[in-house]
Amino acid sequence: MRAPNNLNALRAFEAVSRHLSYAAAAEELNVTPAAVGHLIRGLEDTLDVELFHRASSGATRLFLTDAARSVLPALQSGFDLLSEAVEQLKASKSRTRFTVTVPAAFANQWLLRRVERFQQKHPYFDLHIDTSNRLADFTTDRIDVGIRYGAGVWPDLVSTYLLRDEFFPVCSPSLMRGRHRLRTPADLQDHLLIHDVSMQSSGVFPTWQSWLQKAGYKNVVDCNRGIQINDSAAAYQTAIAGNGVALGRTTLVEHDLQEGRLVQPFDMVQRCELAYYLVHRKSAENLPSVIAFKEWLIEEAGTRYSQRGA
Repeated sequence: MRAPNNLNALRAFEAVSRHLSYAAAAEELNVTPAAVGHLIRGLEDTLDVELFHRASSGATRLFLTDAARSVLPALQSGFDLLSEAVEQLKASKSRTRFTVTVPAAFANQWLLRRVERFQQKHPYFDLHIDTSNRLADFTTDRIDVGIRYGAGVWPDLVSTYLLRDEFFPVCSPSLMRGRHRLRTPADLQDHLLIHDVSMQSSGVFPTWQSWLQKAGYKNVVDCNRGIQINDSAAAYQTAIAGNGVALGRTTLVEHDLQEGRLVQPFDMVQRCELAYYLVHRKSAENLPSVIAFKEWLIEEAGTRYSQRGA
């Protein structure tokens, strides 16, 4: 048989294998049962392999042979790959605009350093990243997905856990030298404390007070002095410039630590119940763009998939 007929016959075989019925397979494939039977017999003749046992007990019943059963998973996987390839070809003709809303600091320090890998894997999506820090309305703002920091519950949105920060002091390497170099948390009393108050209203966001208390230095260092900055990225830039010590968050300072612009003077870390979540409308969960971005983001975050519906 020619290749197109082979493909049609294999599709007929896969459909009959699921339904164990010529009639049901014919309805799915939009052909007649006689046409399905002809394709199956032709495939059996070409391969010289029996695919179905046929037994009659009032009505004709079909049973997969061992040979057919052994190749069925590979055949179904092959059709899945073909379908995916066809969808990618369709998408390449009409590119899809895909909008992500994300906090500016997380975008700058984590997402934008990785997003090229998403574009390489899914070049048919035109990614639009919105870094405004206002809380987007997914209904009116035409947002596909968002990355939010919080407890994981937002009305009318489905949230998927991504990653959680640890909190610890960070500073310029210059503060590790000189007369007032940082050796123990007690030495913080000689340096300006930089307070990131961007999440102050949450009530559970770690602060200098909570970190010093956990470290056992609450009554040694005045945790209320210093400067307050309502922007995480600006707080860390102030620390990089050597103008004080900030309370770092893993995702927002990891690159600066790797590049040596910041150092972690003390080992003690504080954990927080808040985390980063991917969020989207319930009605969007089966969109190819949402599925693709979610799977890629979870892989990048190195987390196991877990989902909560709000």
